[in-house]
Parts: sequence; C-alpha cells; structure tokens
Amino acid sequence: MRLVSSLTILLFVLPAAAQDAGRGRALYETHCGGCHYERVHERTRSDIKSLGELRAAVAKWAPQSKRNFTPDELADIVEYLNVSHYRIGIAPDLPRRGG
Repeated sequence: MRLVSSLTILLFVLPAAAQDAGRGRALYETHCGGCHYERVHERTRSDIKSLGELRAAVAKWAPQSKRNFTPDELADIVEYLNVSHYRIGIAPDLPRRGG
C-alpha cells in the first residue's frame, strides 16, 4: 500500500514534458494488456475525469502487472492512455476540409 501511495505522489509531480506516449504504449501493451482490453478505457463510460484521477488509477493498478515500473514509465503509460483514449485537456480532432 505504501508503494502505491508513493507512486501516486510521484506521478503528480512529474513534468509533462518528460512523458513519452510511444514508450507508454509499448509498456501498456506488454505489461497491462493481458489483464484487460482497450474498451475498459472508453471515455463515455469512464469514472476518470481528470489527469490526476488517471495518474492515480494507473498507480493503483500497476502492481497487478507484477512489474516494478519507474515513475517515468508510469508517466509514459498515463500519457499514452490520455492521448489514445481519455484526451483530457487535449483539443478534439477537427474534421478535415475537402476530404
């Protein structure tokens, strides 16, 4: 329990510039995808409404993978999930003209 609390605190103070969605995707697909599928992240059904909640959820469930993620790896997983699914604080994709 202490580990989860420590990881959660670290995730809240990590700078956004250090996040790598590509590495986060690789980590997620390798270590997290075996227990659940992408649909668990559907934005319309999600209880996660902020980046803080997403960081806390990743930190909470990361130990289930039996892998000791570094704080940077957890931040990368959060970045991947946010960019690919949650899009918290990211402008929606706009339709292209003439296409």
